[in-house]
Formats: sequence, C-alpha cells, structure tokens
Amino acid sequence: MVQGAAGVPEAEGERLRRSGAFLVDEALGFLQPAALRAAAETGVADHLADGPRTPAQLAVATGADERGLYRVLRLLATRGIVEEDTRGAFTLTDAGQALRGDVPGSVRSAVLMITDRSMWQPAGELAGCLTGQVTAFDAMFGMPFFDYFAQDERTAAVFHVGMAAMSDPENAVIAAAYDFPATGTVVDVGGGHGGLLQETLRQNPGLEGVLYDRAHVLAGHRLAGDKDIAGRWTLADGDFFAAVPAGDVIMMKRITHDWDDDRCVTLLSHCRDSLRPGGRVLVLDAVVPPGNAPHQSKTLDLMMMASLGGRERTASDFAALFAAAGLRLSRVIPTGSVLSVVEGVAAEG
Repeated sequence: MVQGAAGVPEAEGERLRRSGAFLVDEALGFLQPAALRAAAETGVADHLADGPRTPAQLAVATGADERGLYRVLRLLATRGIVEEDTRGAFTLTDAGQALRGDVPGSVRSAVLMITDRSMWQPAGELAGCLTGQVTAFDAMFGMPFFDYFAQDERTAAVFHVGMAAMSDPENAVIAAAYDFPATGTVVDVGGGHGGLLQETLRQNPGLEGVLYDRAHVLAGHRLAGDKDIAGRWTLADGDFFAAVPAGDVIMMKRITHDWDDDRCVTLLSHCRDSLRPGGRVLVLDAVVPPGNAPHQSKTLDLMMMASLGGRERTASDFAALFAAAGLRLSRVIPTGSVLSVVEGVAAEG
C-alpha cells in the first residue's frame, strides 16, 4: 500500500483532499447571496434590461464603484445570473430577469428580505439553536422576531414587501390547483397585502373573501384597485391566536412554518371552531419530502429555526397538528410551486 504524508494511504489522502476542497467551497457559498444582495441594492439588473453594459457604464448608472461592481458581477456570472462577454460587458441572463425591479414577478424585494440582517445575522449563530431554548434572533436582538417588527418600521416594511414579492409568482398556480367551492366565503388568515385572496377571487367569481391580519399590515392591502373582485371582499383586523373569522374555506399561506407546534395547534383550533358546516382548512406551506434530494423547504427550515422558532413540516407532521386541533388531514395537493395545499376537515366526534 502506497503511503502519503503522515503515513496516510495515498488513496485515502486524495479522498480527504477532495473532501476538504469541497467543504471549503461550500463554506464560501455564503458570499453568493451577499453578491446577489449587492446587485439588488444597486439595482444593476434594471440597467441591463436593454442589453450588455460594461462595468464602467453600470458604475455611472448606479453610482457604484466600477472595480467593486465588476467583482460582484463576475461572481454572479458563475451562478448564471449574468454573463460576461469577451469585451468585459455583462448581459442579464434569463435566470436573472426577475432581479429587475420593473418587471411583473420581480423578486428583487424578496432577495432583499431574505438577505436582510434580520434573517442573515441569526443564521450565523445557528449552532446556538441546537442547544439553547431561544432562537438566535431572540438572543441577538433581545426579543422575538415579530415583536421586533412592531417597533422597527424599517424591518417590518422590508419583510412585508419582500414576502409579497416572494409570494406573488405563486398565487395564480396555487389558486388554480385547488377546487374551491362555487360559492361561499374564503378567509385568508394572516393574508398580508391580499395577493393570494385577490387571485382566488379572480379565479372563482362566486366567492366572497375576508382578508384577516393586523391593522398595520392591512393598511398596505391591494384589493381596492381590482375591478374584477369589487364588492366581494372585506378587511378584518385581529390576532389569529385569539380568534379567526368564520368561513367556508379558511386558508393560511406561509403562516404555520413561522410557529412552534403548540402555537400552530392554537391557531388551527381557532380555524376549526370558525369553520362553517362542510368547510375546509387549507394550510399552504412547503411539505418537506423524504430522502436526500434538495428542496427549498430544507433550506427555509433553518431560517425558521434561527429567526422565528418555527419549522417546515412533513405530511405526517401536519397530520399530527391537525389531529391535535380537532381536524383530519384529508389530502395534500401539489401546486406546481414549492408550496402544497394541505387540506383539513373537521374530525368526526
């Protein structure tokens, strides 16, 4: 057997060398979203809409430093977001189009939310979540995530605008994936600015809707300007941990993953109590698949752990939550997005 350095067999040494190189590259991966955030903050994608631009041209347009901007774009080119040509000019690729702020389905605000310090910094202290009783966010900022929002308008604005940008591209496919009743009332619990409810009412003209959230969130709703749903919606201000408005369909999108199991059972119990006869509760969230394949839910799960204290869940996790709240999980419906429709009905007895 051929021996390498320190008496390690040569084949084993090469295996460890490859492993080490791979792990170092993985550790350096945090700089990719850092570069993406820098591009989003400078709005550089908007200036690439009309074709290739050199770093010098982009620096003039954005007010950024030419050399620094080039280095950021060079890294983004390795991710397929932009592409550098032989002249040193950059083009926005198909993959990078939604970074523009001036296009339908833009996720620029979502990128800024996900990479905001309220999400970014706690992730660096994730190891503490494995042994401590509070989230990394609580330890870092001195209070829970949503309490911090209540006293920090900047963070709240980043979150709500970013969540809308992240959610809007999903809303049409989610609304189309579920067989809503022809008539009745749909309550969107924690519905934010109303994007999902708006799309649901557009696709189901016999339905009426209630957008339920805190007053300061409802202030930014978008329902009033849509003639297609005029007269079919109302706003309701409240705390969903205290009560939920009555409805035939009670839905909540990207809500349960924010909270621990006990809080979710409380929320789902209120939904169960407010269901009209034959009604259904819809949890619109990622369902963590089994196996080793990548899935966005497995990434977001660590963000939930670090910043909010919630988690992404498997189908069996949802079934247990529903049962504890007096519901029965009836089916899980894929939507063509990262999210699924997890449907619950009132449990018998």
